Amino acid sequence: MYQWRKFEFFEEKSAGKSSIPDEVTGKIECCSGGRGKIVVGCDDGTVNLLDRGFKFIYGFQAHASSVLFMQQLKQRNFLLTIGEDEQASPQLSSICLKVFDLDKMQPEGSSTSSPVCIQILRIFTNQFPEAKITSFLVLEEAPPILLISIGLDNGCIYCIKGDMARERITRFKLQVENISDKSLSSITGLGFRVDGQALQLFAVTPSSVSLFSLQDQPPRRQTLDQIGCGANSVTMSDRLELIVGRPEAIYFYEVDGRGPCWAFEGEKKFLGWFRGYLLCVIADQRNGRNTFNVYDLKNRLIAHSLMVREVSYLLCEWGNIILIMSDKTTLCIGEKDMESKLDMLFRKNLYTVAINLVQSQQADAAATAEVLRKYGDHLYGKQDYDEAMAQYINTIGHLEPSYVIQKFLDAQRIYNLTNYLENLHEKGLASKDHTTLLLNCYTKLKDVEKLNMFIKSEDSIGEHKFDVETAIRVCRAAGYHEHAMYVAKKSGKHELYLKILLEDLGRYQEALEYISSLEPSQAGATVKEYGKILIEHRPMETIEILMKLCTEEAESAKKGKSNSTYISMLPSPVDFINIFIHHPQSLLDFLEKYTSKVKDSPAQIEIHNTLLELYLSNDLNFPSVSQENTVVDSRATSSMVADKMSMEDSKERSIVKGKDIDKEKDRLRRLEKGLHLLKNAWPSDLEHPLYDVDLAIILCEMNAFKEGLLFLYEKMKLYKEVIACYMQAHDHEGLISCCKKLGDSSKGGDPSLWGDLLKYFGELGEDCSKEVKEVLTYIERDDILPPIVVLQTLSRNPCLTLSVVKDYIARKLEEESKLIEEDRRSIEKYQ
Repeated sequence: MYQWRKFEFFEEKSAGKSSIPDEVTGKIECCSGGRGKIVVGCDDGTVNLLDRGFKFIYGFQAHASSVLFMQQLKQRNFLLTIGEDEQASPQLSSICLKVFDLDKMQPEGSSTSSPVCIQILRIFTNQFPEAKITSFLVLEEAPPILLISIGLDNGCIYCIKGDMARERITRFKLQVENISDKSLSSITGLGFRVDGQALQLFAVTPSSVSLFSLQDQPPRRQTLDQIGCGANSVTMSDRLELIVGRPEAIYFYEVDGRGPCWAFEGEKKFLGWFRGYLLCVIADQRNGRNTFNVYDLKNRLIAHSLMVREVSYLLCEWGNIILIMSDKTTLCIGEKDMESKLDMLFRKNLYTVAINLVQSQQADAAATAEVLRKYGDHLYGKQDYDEAMAQYINTIGHLEPSYVIQKFLDAQRIYNLTNYLENLHEKGLASKDHTTLLLNCYTKLKDVEKLNMFIKSEDSIGEHKFDVETAIRVCRAAGYHEHAMYVAKKSGKHELYLKILLEDLGRYQEALEYISSLEPSQAGATVKEYGKILIEHRPMETIEILMKLCTEEAESAKKGKSNSTYISMLPSPVDFINIFIHHPQSLLDFLEKYTSKVKDSPAQIEIHNTLLELYLSNDLNFPSVSQENTVVDSRATSSMVADKMSMEDSKERSIVKGKDIDKEKDRLRRLEKGLHLLKNAWPSDLEHPLYDVDLAIILCEMNAFKEGLLFLYEKMKLYKEVIACYMQAHDHEGLISCCKKLGDSSKGGDPSLWGDLLKYFGELGEDCSKEVKEVLTYIERDDILPPIVVLQTLSRNPCLTLSVVKDYIARKLEEESKLIEEDRRSIEKYQ
């Protein structure tokens, strides 16, 4: 005890000492607390009620002479007293038990204001002979049932159980071991223990500690110890242990016998229990003084110590400890608040005591964390970094992590910092920045084993203790690509997995295999993301994957859907066009493969438009070819300056020339395919083609693709545009044969084309006599233009002679003469 530290965790309340009010005139024989008031019983038979601050509420005459014992109930506002009353007859005892209902007062008009006495019981009867009462205890089982235990000086305990108000009661007797010496068998203390269905009663005599199991019939007794104690030295803890005070020590008892023992010397005058503290009034025989100590047994400290005069009663009420002295003065002692206690400990640097204190008093976690933080700061200041970190780790969840991280970054204690960050992740409280920092710590320490453990110790997908994307980013940056890939794959981040494979490691084949293993929707998304890189390095394989994604015939058969229905659910090739941005030849291959396999795609118009653009363009613009050309040209130039054209230069030039020939062949092949597509995608039974006509015309014009233009104009019945094409090309033979086909009115043609043709030759400015004669034949045959217009039109061409039109004019004049002659005859006839 003398080694225990002493602290002032308690203080006197009510501005120091006060006293029992003057209205209480008799000598105090007993007292009881509960329900916010203190009740005192006196030797004159009165009971007095005192409120907070020991102010007198009221008093009443409970018994005729002396009030010996009393107890206030907690669940109901009842007061039970044992006292001496007038003896009705010599055979009956004067001592009786009374039950007062403090909520019910005597009716108005009566001489005193006293509560109603709802029951009076004689304690001693023929079966329960009279003896001196030494202890009294009431247990409220379940209202209105009470269990009253009365301890006697002969080792007997009388028990009364039942509803006192209605006197529905049973009585029974418990007997502690018979000892001839009465002073050793007197019941000095009682204590009830209710644990579930088990109801037990501790009984203490000066020479024994017994336990009665009241749920057994008859009640079973067991002796827990062969030593006991005197009166007032017995109490119960909040853990339902019996506490017994003897001069050499304080003993704790549980149902199976003696428990812990605390060697506090001195005669124990009073024992009590308050909020986990042991209260003890100890008499020092050497100096005759009394000391009141409050022990915190858990933390092994004395929470309060005070020299006191003669104590008569020890109570706990109003959240305070009440000491009533023999001279009727009182002392009210209350616990200081937690903050004050902690400040006291912090000032003395007693952090471990402070931590134990907050933990033992079930303080909230935030308060505990604050104490741990201060202790951590103290240790950090002493440069005991390992121990400081141990404290900071216990604050996780309450202390802002940046507070700790900053400290250990400044101190350059990377091992401690790693430890803290690991714990932060373990508890699932780490942010992206914390993950970044921890992984950087691992990579800086080159601790691959711990990195593996951190990355790969997850039990299942979706339960990562860290931010996945951050982990991948940091591992990539530090060159730990395998770790980054592991996390990406496990967490289903397919795009990130492929990003590492393609951008960091260049493992294109592996990437393609991985994409093939994915679900179609995921595969489609990843190809859109990384298709450009794949097309550049593995065009054929990538096209194969795209074909699977966009066609998947096996799947449609498996699902039993019609082909067209299933195709409409698949991704469209148009969705993937952007990945071919620098590789038009691969795009051409892909679209050709697709159109050869799928005939009725929902996106066929867009696909045909794209194909036409590729077929009709003069140059597919391969970046690789153009780069090679520029490299060749620059080399050629530099070697010309240096060596006046070496053999290698001429070789390179011939390669370039050969490539140009190949390109021209390829262009012609593509134009052929383009014309084939223009015709095939506009069958005669369709009004509109399966491509954008305007776009097709623009493409043909841009790339000077005459055959395509002629086909489109003819299909659109734009005959004038058709002959305009021939005129532009100066193809006179083609022009006439075109007019023969398109200018025949009997076949739905437009005869006016011959007039346009004549106008063209009239404005040509070169000799075209043969062609004009042929045109005049058709103009004359269908009588398309009057002769005067024909002459005026042809007169504009200075290269034409009169001989061209001589025969035509002669025939026309002859026709005119015949008509005139006929008209004259008709006139004469009618005259």
